Amino acid sequence: MTSMATKQPDPDALSTRVIRQLRSGIGPLFAALVIICVALSFASPEFLTTSTLTNIMVQVSVVGIAAVGGTFVIITSGIDLSVGSLVALTGMVAATLMAGSTPDNIGLGLLGLVVAIGVGALVGALNGFSVAWLRLVPFIVTLAVMAMGRGLTLAISDGRTKFDFPNVFTAFGAKSVMGLPAPMLVMLCVFVIGHVLLRKTTFGHQVFAVGGNKEAARLAGIPVQRVIFLTYTLAGATAAIAGIVLAGRLNSALPSAANGLELQVIAGVVIGGTSLAGGRGSIIGTFIGVVLIGVINVGLSLLGVNPFWTQFIQGGVIFAAVLLDAFSQRRKL
Repeated sequence: MTSMATKQPDPDALSTRVIRQLRSGIGPLFAALVIICVALSFASPEFLTTSTLTNIMVQVSVVGIAAVGGTFVIITSGIDLSVGSLVALTGMVAATLMAGSTPDNIGLGLLGLVVAIGVGALVGALNGFSVAWLRLVPFIVTLAVMAMGRGLTLAISDGRTKFDFPNVFTAFGAKSVMGLPAPMLVMLCVFVIGHVLLRKTTFGHQVFAVGGNKEAARLAGIPVQRVIFLTYTLAGATAAIAGIVLAGRLNSALPSAANGLELQVIAGVVIGGTSLAGGRGSIIGTFIGVVLIGVINVGLSLLGVNPFWTQFIQGGVIFAAVLLDAFSQRRKL
């Protein structure tokens, strides 16, 4: 009888977990998203339609995919400024490899996918090695890689846009599955995998430990350098997937693609509640943060707001998120 009693759920414990989750930042963030969506639906009848909501998800897909890897990096108290140039580089490398192929060339299309992800992971590994073992400052390292990646993209393409890829390559950005656009489905899959990896695996727990206190994590036997290395490698791989989706959507690879994407990625992650100081964050929060940015962009566009003001409002939202994070960190001291 006693063993049976212990298996019964504890209502108090359940309510405590719910309250903790709501207070963690995800609850208020989701509430803000709902309030903004309701307000925009009254302000513009075109907002709350299936086509508009689907369009928002497609528009944020590239940023969202890259933001999954960025969440891991920022939780370890790192930063990655090379995301945008890496998205452009991986798309251009794949395009160069597949140059002259026919739309039905499955083999070359699959090779382009593998090579693009491999290049992304390799550049991410370079960032990770520099930060973890060479002990270089993440901001400076990824800034340098950002410049090198953009320059390499221009060199490979000779500054020209490349067109026409095999169907198996463009499918991830241009096709639909059961009426749902592929970019949205790819983004959701990456978010689900990222959430499971961060919350349900030993590696994910190690990421939080390293971000919370590197020295304590080292004393606890966690391979700090390897964890940091793997987070940057993961960020490179997700940036490559984002590059594939972007190239597929456009059916072209542009040398200037994804300019400024790194700032949108960081914005989505920070607005989603991940602390720039490290040790705190969630993939679900990042998803809500990325969608919130997309809702603001599309909503203001439907209302006819000047794009310059849209950028100003985005900056204001980011500033508010960083300010709240700073206050939260000070309360802990």
